[in-house]
Amino acid sequence: MQNIDLICVGKLNAKYFAEGVAEYQKRLAAFASFRIIELPEEKIEEKNASDAVVKKALEKEGKAILSSVRKGAAIVAMCIEGKQISSDELAQFLADRANSGAGDVAFVIGSSHGLAEEVKRAAALKFSMGRITMPHQLARLVLTEQIYRACTINAGMKYHK
Repeated sequence: MQNIDLICVGKLNAKYFAEGVAEYQKRLAAFASFRIIELPEEKIEEKNASDAVVKKALEKEGKAILSSVRKGAAIVAMCIEGKQISSDELAQFLADRANSGAGDVAFVIGSSHGLAEEVKRAAALKFSMGRITMPHQLARLVLTEQIYRACTINAGMKYHK
């Protein structure tokens, strides 16, 4: 069974997001070993912190992210500059990984400041859910649903229309 991890910086603090993510996490159990790893967001005290302060925080988060990735897993960095792909293309990416014998995948959602360059460089795929800005908690819910949708496409189920 394919291992799919969702590594997130920050916690879900809204009940409705947590319930939605939990529902898709439960559904995903039929297709993959799916786990969510929550890492703490680095605290930045200054309201208008300098780029150097933000970069330092991102680097610390990046080290925590990379140390949480399973050995051999393909990293998918969720970032605005990433490629926009369809649900079918995401399904193909997961299927290609599963069929390659090195099936593990780690999706990564950074903090409100984004992702460290080191994480982006390590990524097999930089993935954007569009040019819109959304709260990271909503992004987690949407991504979890899309991973579930990709798995149902690969299984030939009718969920995806």
